[in-house]
Amino acid sequence: MDSKRITVPAVRAMKGVKRIGMITAYDYPSAKVADAAASDIILVGDSLGMVVLGYPDTLSVTVDDMLHHTRAAVRGASHALVVGDMPYLSYHVSVEDSVRNAGRFVQAGAHAVKVEGGKPSRIRVIEAILDAEIPVMGHVGLTPQSVNALGGFKLQGKNLVDAHRLVDEAEALDQAGCFAIVLECVPSELAAMITERVSVPTIGIGAGPACDGQVLVFHDLLGLYDGHTSKFVRRYANIGDEMRAAIEHYRADVRDGSFPDDAKESFHAASADELRALYGEGVVIEMPKAQ
Repeated sequence: MDSKRITVPAVRAMKGVKRIGMITAYDYPSAKVADAAASDIILVGDSLGMVVLGYPDTLSVTVDDMLHHTRAAVRGASHALVVGDMPYLSYHVSVEDSVRNAGRFVQAGAHAVKVEGGKPSRIRVIEAILDAEIPVMGHVGLTPQSVNALGGFKLQGKNLVDAHRLVDEAEALDQAGCFAIVLECVPSELAAMITERVSVPTIGIGAGPACDGQVLVFHDLLGLYDGHTSKFVRRYANIGDEMRAAIEHYRADVRDGSFPDDAKESFHAASADELRALYGEGVVIEMPKAQ
């Protein structure tokens, strides 16, 4: 793998040339694995609320939650571009707060931030963040932080009015200066149209094969998350089952006394004289019985 760090300009240049592989990661070991697998972009997503922190949705995730996990993921990534997902209320209150919060992600080591939505008020925020020299990845379609306003986790852009709105938002994000745009849960045909119309790469999740790249959640891809799995997820492994089986095996070995092995996995005194010095003459040391 090329050890050179992928940059924002490099991601832009991939459009029409090389499909982009993006994956979420939330800590040092997951980022290290994703990086070693030559992922182009690592997104420290606010999906950590559900798959790591056990929250019911992404709305409960705080800036401090995100910064903690961003710092850990950055330490595990030496090749991929690391994008920090700005959580709910971190860019909704004022432009000044939004820029300050985006700056905190950069101070935590992120190379860019992701912001959901493309309506005019959101464009003003994005332009201010960009003016502070912080690269921004856009996100339209199903925007999980707007789940209450959208009425649930549903396919977006199904009718003509919504489809036009999403095209307009994506074009506005492109014109504002976003270096890439996530398209989530939109019809494949609409995603293809948006991909054709914007000058920056589109990264799909439930948006069909015509996007310039794809993103999946680490835990979904590897079968680590046992919650609801969306139609657009392809599971490449069932690591969760393997982990559970391994822990059950360990527990059984502890119960029957076969772990730890006295020869392979235990330490012993150097000599009988050492034992006598420790415990005195005539003391018999018995191994504990298996429970």
